[in-house]
Amino acid sequence: MITCSAPGKVYLFGEHAVVYGQSAICCAIDLRTRVQVAKHDSIIIESVLGTTGLDLEVHPYVSRVIEKMKGYEDIEGIRIQIDSELPVGSGLGSSAAVTVATIQALNQLYSCGLQLDDIANMGHAIEREVQGNASPTDTYVSTMGGVVLIPERRKLKDLDCQIVVGNTGKFSSTKELVSNVAKLRQEFPAIIDPILTNIGKMAHIAEEHVNSNDYETVGKLMNVNQGLLDSIGVGGAELSALVYAARNAGAISAKITGAGGGGCIVALTSKTNANAVAQAIKETGAEAILTRNTNEGVRLEP
Repeated sequence: MITCSAPGKVYLFGEHAVVYGQSAICCAIDLRTRVQVAKHDSIIIESVLGTTGLDLEVHPYVSRVIEKMKGYEDIEGIRIQIDSELPVGSGLGSSAAVTVATIQALNQLYSCGLQLDDIANMGHAIEREVQGNASPTDTYVSTMGGVVLIPERRKLKDLDCQIVVGNTGKFSSTKELVSNVAKLRQEFPAIIDPILTNIGKMAHIAEEHVNSNDYETVGKLMNVNQGLLDSIGVGGAELSALVYAARNAGAISAKITGAGGGGCIVALTSKTNANAVAQAIKETGAEAILTRNTNEGVRLEP
């Protein structure tokens, strides 16, 4: 029996724009998905979504991992149990975390010899199959941990501030939202392309400020990024309520993280102000989660 875990993530900059080759800054957070695997006489996948065999509807990511790993080992039967601190469809990288953790667990169980880059690349290929158009960001950060500039894959300095996640509890379909932005871009390319380009530029400007712990400047840029995300239609009243509740409570910044349309926001706060920001988010009726940046990516659990 083998157990591996992988972290979720938040975007400081770049969601949606990264799909079109623009840069993003993504940060692994200390909320993890754990995957336990053991050889079995049939294929069983167990999670909060239910218990299935190979099932591309209920467990599309894990089922595709099994199929791809059959190229390395003859997997006749396997029991996979998934336990996650990440809400599904929340913008916190739950699909990447379960994909990466499952790949590494099977890699360890069958001694396939996959390295971290191999795991990140396979994870990205699986997300593309399921979502249709996915960036390599989530799977890379979940594999490697830390704060990363994508697609350059440049590690930045770890964050020395508190992270507060606000969760609307509303499911967000990445595939649908990415498709909606693509349609808007096709209809108004002269307007949407510069917005996506500017989101990418913000990531590059913010890089030096992340590395110098200048979170006030990082926060200003994150707030601008939020406005641009609203302009391409991936915001919403619930998300805005959380964003402004966090800012009004003294957060350094607050914005959507992930595809939008529901799911979560991320707020950066000082260590002394995190509880006040979390309380303000709770008063909107949402869940507030206090977490931190983690430098650990996918790992083998004891």
